[in-house]
Amino acid sequence: MELTPQPPPDVPAPPAGPEAARSKTIFRRILAFGGLSIALSIGLLSPLLFKGRLFPERQEAINNAKSLHLALLDFDNDYGSFPNASTIADVKDATSTPLPLGASSSNEIFRQLIAAGTKSERIFWAPSSITPHKPDNNISGSHALEMGECAFAYIAGLSSSSNPTSPVLMAPVNSMKRCFERRANYDDKAVVLFVDGTRKNLPVDKHGHVQLNGMDIFDPRQPFWKGTAPDIKWPE
Repeated sequence: MELTPQPPPDVPAPPAGPEAARSKTIFRRILAFGGLSIALSIGLLSPLLFKGRLFPERQEAINNAKSLHLALLDFDNDYGSFPNASTIADVKDATSTPLPLGASSSNEIFRQLIAAGTKSERIFWAPSSITPHKPDNNISGSHALEMGECAFAYIAGLSSSSNPTSPVLMAPVNSMKRCFERRANYDDKAVVLFVDGTRKNLPVDKHGHVQLNGMDIFDPRQPFWKGTAPDIKWPE
């Protein structure tokens, strides 16, 4: 059988045919499109990633507010509402807790959550001028939620069946002036969590007020307050 003559090794390869040239063009376009897609994805995501790194204190407040909201829902499931003055007796009867329970501050009311089973003080904390240090997690007796270990203002009298758009938790706040605290590490915004678990970062003005629906968030005219001023419990 005769073999097909082979060209000498030093002879240049013949030019690529039209199909090969078309395949190379398509391959280059795929690579270019893939690189462009990656670049666009990085460009779109980087501001979000950077923003998350830029305000880690605010993100910590958000995370703790969400955990605190879960504790409120658990409490509601057991006692029929979020903790307030009227649930104190039921909590004492059910738990025989030695914790000092009261209703004059969010610290006092939130001790009901600890009596009901919350084991950490950390979820009640957020960076603010009234909470310079994280809680020590000592929840025995009078040590539970001492002054400076709770950062959230709380609206008493609500439950999981309340208007879902009602604010229930908010930080950072200035409990001495009874207003929000304007902080650069929060981007001058307050973290506000609502009954349904949704959250908004709302601007704090120079007077320590937050606007929602075109009026102060605590204004009784807000649709969720139904003409009655909210029962705000400020942290100690």
